[in-house]
Amino acid sequence: MMTISVSGCSSVNLKNSIQSPGKQCKYTGQSVRVLPVRILTVGKKRSRGVQLLVDEYILKLKHYCSVDDVLVRSNPKNARDVRAQVEDEDAAVMGHIRSDDWVPFQKLLFMVVMLDENGLDIGSEKMAELVGDAGNTGASRLSFCIGGPYGHGRKMRERANMSIKLSSMVLNHQIALLILMEQLYRSWTILKGQNYHH
Repeated sequence: MMTISVSGCSSVNLKNSIQSPGKQCKYTGQSVRVLPVRILTVGKKRSRGVQLLVDEYILKLKHYCSVDDVLVRSNPKNARDVRAQVEDEDAAVMGHIRSDDWVPFQKLLFMVVMLDENGLDIGSEKMAELVGDAGNTGASRLSFCIGGPYGHGRKMRERANMSIKLSSMVLNHQIALLILMEQLYRSWTILKGQNYHH
């Protein structure tokens, strides 16, 4: 077991991210409360191909939960300074987060998840558990935030309940979005015990 410190709560124990083949999450086949999901992505207009895939995954996820896909414009004030750009993007993202997204959590309630290259490395089963944990608490919504080309700003880093990474490699925001959408779909199939995840 490894112990991590999640902002806004005491230490939390999570198993190492290396998963054994065929391992199931603790909620497989159990009833899990469905939460609406909001995905905030900082970036420029998406390519048509990426948008088609995003729309396909939103359609697939509708069988499990509602998904609100929000594209936040990168560098909204056309700042020339990187620090100013990150601050402007940070303010724009925080404008989409309601105050009830920040209700203090108990147990393992992760309501706002920041995707970051330095975040916790979790496997698909742990991602499913994250969705299940959030659903089995008093959370009103589960939000995922994908930063812009220079990452997240100070406000998001302070406010996020958890930071995870999708890969050890740095990913373009469009690729990160597609991987996240697929992993959310995979999470629900794991939770429902359906034949998708092997």
